[in-house]
Amino acid sequence: MGGKAVTPPPSGPASDAANPSPAPRLPPDGRGDGAAAAVIAGAPRSYAGRLVDWPRSLPEVHRSVAVPNAGGWLRKLLAFIGPGYLVAVGYMDPGNWATSLAGGSAFGYTLLTVALLSSLMAMLLQAICARIGIATGRDLAQLCRERFPRAVAYPLWLLAEVAICATDLAELIGTAIALQLLFGIPLLIGVILTALDAFLILWLQHRGMRWLEAFVIGTTAIIAGCFAIQIVLSDPEWGAVLRGYLPSASIVTDQQQLYIALGILGATVMPHNLYLHTAVVQSRAYALDAAGKREAIRFATLDSTIALSFALLINSAILIMAAAVFHTAGRTDVAEIQDAYELLAPLSGAAAPYLFAIALLACGVNSTVTATLSGQVVMEGFLHLRLPPVLRRLITRLIAIAPAVVVTFFYGESGTAQLLVLSQVVLSLQLPFAVIPLMLFASDRGRLGPLVTPRWQLALGWASAVLIVVLNAKLLWDVIMGS
Repeated sequence: MGGKAVTPPPSGPASDAANPSPAPRLPPDGRGDGAAAAVIAGAPRSYAGRLVDWPRSLPEVHRSVAVPNAGGWLRKLLAFIGPGYLVAVGYMDPGNWATSLAGGSAFGYTLLTVALLSSLMAMLLQAICARIGIATGRDLAQLCRERFPRAVAYPLWLLAEVAICATDLAELIGTAIALQLLFGIPLLIGVILTALDAFLILWLQHRGMRWLEAFVIGTTAIIAGCFAIQIVLSDPEWGAVLRGYLPSASIVTDQQQLYIALGILGATVMPHNLYLHTAVVQSRAYALDAAGKREAIRFATLDSTIALSFALLINSAILIMAAAVFHTAGRTDVAEIQDAYELLAPLSGAAAPYLFAIALLACGVNSTVTATLSGQVVMEGFLHLRLPPVLRRLITRLIAIAPAVVVTFFYGESGTAQLLVLSQVVLSLQLPFAVIPLMLFASDRGRLGPLVTPRWQLALGWASAVLIVVLNAKLLWDVIMGS
């Protein structure tokens, strides 16, 4: 995807006054080449009236979903619902399952408070992502390339690609395990079969943004339905469940509890979601004046908060099920997905393991959509390089398949479980390199202008960023040291 970075003119009243007229939209092709240079519609005020050569984020779906000018509040909300669910997928992907199973089986309902805290931080960070994407007309990858020198931007791109491959690896292993549990397909064959999801993604992308969002919302509903039935079958002690959401000193004083709590936190906030959300919010054709953008930020924030609340319920359901079924029965050592599947039938009924496997399969397939879109956002934003979606998907999936095939061939199921943990450690290592740039842009009053991030969000956002970085660093250190 061609195009040169454009150095923004100095912001301020003088530059704004010189170009007071609203900016027209880019041509429909969105290629951003020299012939199609135009005024960027969603650019910050300091760009107003400036002819630039800059590609749009996810050009195939950019401003493709209409937002009604008339009608009630609910009608407008429905127009904005969708991107939040694409983001929420990353908060309940197969990489989260092992930590929730381990926490519930070992400590009952105690670590529900960690799941709640992680989700609240995620809601805040994703709200900031929505604000930045709408206010600047840029996604996080584009902003990094625009603001940072190449010596910083290119390593950030490489780390983001590694994080996406690690995410894809977790989804690949989870899908392969689900195929094995449901249909008896050997893990090695299942790993290879997962490459075929590239064609599903290609078809969905061809149909449009609403089809992608409908697919994700539908599979999320399947996951929620499966776990709702499992919760009923497991018959948890609801008083203990509610107490589990209250903080407990043992989480800090007990080293094993702290380690699993760090794992839950480290597996919750995903780096690729921060890049993705700043891009997908621009798929809505909201009004480009200050009032229209404020309204878009409000509805996009509501959309992501509702979607992440569902993700919290699903993650909580995994932990609650593990606590009610395994911890109550004295099985405090269940941490692997295959072990949980085998123990569910004798402890919770014949239907429980099948519901568990169906939810896992839906979760793995669901996550492939967001991994593909994130890869496109990162590559196009940092490099201005566009690849056909199916080629991009195959490259990413083949990079993830290689270690999975080798480990599965030589070590079998135990190896894939260790590889799943390793993917989460890689994500923990990369997370600071996405969170810190996000908060730097959120704190940039000159770039955000009248849509500047409120001070309370900045304070909580930086506190969350510091906490996530410190706890993830400790998790990584503990894994390296073998503690």
